[in-house]
Amino acid sequence: MPPPADIVKVAIEWPGAFPKLMEIDQKKPLSAIIKEVCEGWSVPNHDNYALQNADATNFYITEKNRNDIKNGSILRLTKSPASTAQELHERIQSSSMDAKLEALKDLATSSRDITFAQEFINLDGITLLTQMVESGTERYQKLQKIMKPCFGDLLSFTLTAFVELMDHGIISWDTFSVAFIKKIASYVNKSAMDTAVLQRSLAILESMVLNSQDLYQKVAQEITIGQLIPHLQGSDQDIQTYTIAVINALFLKAPEEKRQFDENSASILDCPLTEMAHILAQKQLRSIILTNVIRSPKPINEEMAHQLYVLQVLTFNLLEDRMMTKMDPQDQAQRDIIFELRRIAFDVECDSNNSGSIEKRKSMYTRDYKKLGFINHVNPAVDFTQIPPGMLALDNMLYFARHHQDAYIRIVLENSSREDKHECPFGRSSIELTKMLCEILKVGELRKCQASSSRLCLCYGFYSRSYRWVRFSRVMQVVREQIMRALTAKPNSLDQFKSRLQNLSYTEILKLRQSERMNQEDFQSRPILELREKIQPEIMELIKQQRLNRLCEGTCFRKISSRRRQDKFWYCRLSPNHKVLHYGDLEESPQGEVPHDSLQDKLPVADIKAVVTGKDCPHMKEKGALKQNKEVLELAFSVLYESDEYLNFIAPDKHEYCVWTDGLNALLGKEMTSEFTKSDMDTLLSMEMKLRLLDLENIQIPEAPPPIPKEPSNYDFVYDCN
Repeated sequence: MPPPADIVKVAIEWPGAFPKLMEIDQKKPLSAIIKEVCEGWSVPNHDNYALQNADATNFYITEKNRNDIKNGSILRLTKSPASTAQELHERIQSSSMDAKLEALKDLATSSRDITFAQEFINLDGITLLTQMVESGTERYQKLQKIMKPCFGDLLSFTLTAFVELMDHGIISWDTFSVAFIKKIASYVNKSAMDTAVLQRSLAILESMVLNSQDLYQKVAQEITIGQLIPHLQGSDQDIQTYTIAVINALFLKAPEEKRQFDENSASILDCPLTEMAHILAQKQLRSIILTNVIRSPKPINEEMAHQLYVLQVLTFNLLEDRMMTKMDPQDQAQRDIIFELRRIAFDVECDSNNSGSIEKRKSMYTRDYKKLGFINHVNPAVDFTQIPPGMLALDNMLYFARHHQDAYIRIVLENSSREDKHECPFGRSSIELTKMLCEILKVGELRKCQASSSRLCLCYGFYSRSYRWVRFSRVMQVVREQIMRALTAKPNSLDQFKSRLQNLSYTEILKLRQSERMNQEDFQSRPILELREKIQPEIMELIKQQRLNRLCEGTCFRKISSRRRQDKFWYCRLSPNHKVLHYGDLEESPQGEVPHDSLQDKLPVADIKAVVTGKDCPHMKEKGALKQNKEVLELAFSVLYESDEYLNFIAPDKHEYCVWTDGLNALLGKEMTSEFTKSDMDTLLSMEMKLRLLDLENIQIPEAPPPIPKEPSNYDFVYDCN
């Protein structure tokens, strides 16, 4: 007979004694259970003790989390959070440097637990740590020359404990003094600083900026982009990640209103959002990131990829305001931009002192505006009243004219000599291209993107060539297809994008369309459709078996929280008979499969009620930054079992997410609906259809693949083309 659901069998440790096997009744108060455990070992004053997980987390067992205890769990009897907090509060004030260092190390570890953190904060522990940073470190700095490692460790553990305590969200960030902010900023601004101290300092600055507008103002007075950029030029990817996170935070909090700005000033405080973007460009941030991060021999980790994504989005979304701004035909400054386009194209001055009558000048302007390709020849400003693309189109045109002047003049003059039916109107084309790029690159939405002006210049060149073959009514469709196909290849640079566009001429687009149309027509006949319907269940069963086999191999999942710290891992795999999920925590990422017997926990498949994904997952509803991380949200899924119990997952990538959600749905007898299943179905079905439609009469297909031939005795037949 199985034990009652409220009874949990665990092992409990106590230093210097043999562990005890014990049955915990979850209906009993936790204090009664602790008293019973203490009495078993003759430990007095049970009120001063608590139970703790004996794993890498060392989290305390409380009334709130006691239901997380599973059969087979190992617990530890230890001092209560209040006693431990009081003890550490006293130890970190020790006059002995060694004792203080050990106390801070223990505090940094214990502070991860919210129960302990609450007790330590109640003792005004945060104030004590900030005072140690503000003034206490001055005393250590005097000793730095003779005991530099000790100084770095002291400060590192102090800041680590501070970060862990603040990450629980128990107290507000607005409570910190300017002296504390200056001290943290000084660690970031120093050219040579202990790596761990620099990491924690960057993390603290990021949290300050994100959590308080008032602290943003104070941090911005102390930190400059110029002082952050050197940290990107090192080889430590964690430091680079934290640095970009701080830049993103400052970017997010930068005021949008216009202010006077001195380009020679490095202060962030006086920079509105657009000026801050200008600073980043002036400091060649993208070039530094490309050289030291993206082209680094080290692979980019998930957190770095996310921070780069955020930086791209923030930079690109600056274009939204211009995209949604109509041109004011009466605004002289805006009209001067159009005059500048005319001046560059025709090498004329556009001031009002030109000789000739007003009518003659108007006629001359109208003629030139027509050559420039504007729809409204009399008042081209009207062309830019459509939103989108609004003023962004005019910005792009001016950028093209100034930075690619030869190409700009050539295009305008070529079209001046063409017949109307062959002309490629620069103005109209630029407006339509800008609008198209805004749609394709989703300006204003959270998407990965590149600079619009540079792509407009590239796209306009290919647009102009395509125009020689087709009329305006069709050319935009062709150019859109060229751009979409080029972006599908995921170019890493504008040069790759340009190369891809060069291979997608109008003739090539026609060939691709014709080939795709023929394939589509071939597979639309009734006999072919009937064959597809017959084959489809076989292919789906094949995909199902592949998914279940992958679940049997298992996957290592990373435990992610809103706090940045060393990665924690856990492993989950399906039993070979497809009846049980085995899972358990790991100390580090495994090399290869993890055996079933090393995974402590089990979940019968028969107990699984449902699989939920995304924002419906319990761990995505919890308070914290995970809710805001769209990439993590798209990789989250949970298994519901028993009465509102969940096993929560965050897949390492999209492929593993699809494999596991498909496999779990297959176990429950539900449809596999992931995008990978659709892709696999299309690929395998297409291959199987083509194989069955081959003319194989009198051709015997072998059961086994042919053997691999032996290597030749020499390679004299190889010709070196180089």
